[in-house]
Amino acid sequence: MTQPRQFVIEADGGSRGNPGPAGYGAVVIDPVTGETLAEAAEYIGVATNNVAEYKGLIAGLKAAKALVPDASADGALQVRVRMDSKLVVEQMSGRWKIKHPDMKPLAAEAARILPASAVTYEWIPREKNKHADRLANEAMDAGKRGKQWEPSASTASLDTPRPSVASALPPVSGPPGDAAAGAAKARAALAARPAAASPAAPQVGWGAAPDLGAPATFVLLRHGETALTPEKRFSGSGGGDPELSAAGRHQAECIARSLADRGTVEEIVSSPLRRCRETAAAVAARLGLEVRIEEGLRETDFGAWEGLTFAEVRERYGADLDAWLASAKVAPTGGGESFAEVARRVSATRDRLTTRYAGRTVLLVTHVTPIKTLVRLALGAPPEAMFRMELSAASVSAVAYYADGNASVRLLNDTSHLR
Repeated sequence: MTQPRQFVIEADGGSRGNPGPAGYGAVVIDPVTGETLAEAAEYIGVATNNVAEYKGLIAGLKAAKALVPDASADGALQVRVRMDSKLVVEQMSGRWKIKHPDMKPLAAEAARILPASAVTYEWIPREKNKHADRLANEAMDAGKRGKQWEPSASTASLDTPRPSVASALPPVSGPPGDAAAGAAKARAALAARPAAASPAAPQVGWGAAPDLGAPATFVLLRHGETALTPEKRFSGSGGGDPELSAAGRHQAECIARSLADRGTVEEIVSSPLRRCRETAAAVAARLGLEVRIEEGLRETDFGAWEGLTFAEVRERYGADLDAWLASAKVAPTGGGESFAEVARRVSATRDRLTTRYAGRTVLLVTHVTPIKTLVRLALGAPPEAMFRMELSAASVSAVAYYADGNASVRLLNDTSHLR
């Protein structure tokens, strides 16, 4: 009985912006000699990392299939795919569900290229996927110059041996010359592909990546000033419920005019605290929208520190303040909320709202801590990043949430409407 041809495919994809200018790379390798049998890379315009990774997988599987004339027949080919994308590996292995509607057709296309019994998947660290990663970056670089990727001097030729990966698969069988003939066929197939369309311009502002559809975009508005704001006093949800000052009402009118001119906000959601409800009402009056109240958007409960300045808290509760600054799990004196507790509350609220408002632009009128938390979580930054952001009264920030779970921070602490 004829033994199947066996290959290793290493594939990768990347996006400079996620979403942003994206490309993929894939390489087909002889598992015994380490020889590069085929390469593929392409700039794909604006896309996310996940889309680029799936397209790299598809290109690698097609290149492997092109090397073996009867590859679709059961037992003719055995391929081990190695990728540093845990998502793609787990989804294609059937261990994770594919929830995103734009991922499903890509996974289905990959599954149709070869029989399911012919392909296995293995996760590898990024440092072991350097060849495919380099090809993806070369494709993105070419796209940036408005060109199509072509093998360069830095790209290993089809005849250049690589370090052996024989431990990955059993020895390859087949008559001498099959690999060379198949490689020539793969080269011809890749060369015959139509030229890539002109690179799409990266999306900017509050737009959407075309491959994932419109995101849920949260325009994050900190409320206008109260009497406590200029004095920088702790003002959370555990003390009084101050109203906007005259300056705060003016700020609310300024942002209302700006958002009306921009014309992108479709819904308004507000913290239940008075200063946010008043700010939201000013915007709603301009835009002709209703205001929905969301309890999860309230400010932190600062316990015994409510109404005090930082200096006053330092004087009265110095040890407690030091502990609070050192750990997100420590609550303010007197039974307030820790930043960890706020993060759990805000995360749950974010998840509810992104589901409810998928594809829509929503104004969230809220406070310093919830806004900083949403930005921090979107960036994957540690809790201490909270102390490294400035958020002025009536400032605007924005985060877009895509259906594949990725987030993109679009704006932070914009106060241009107040000038």
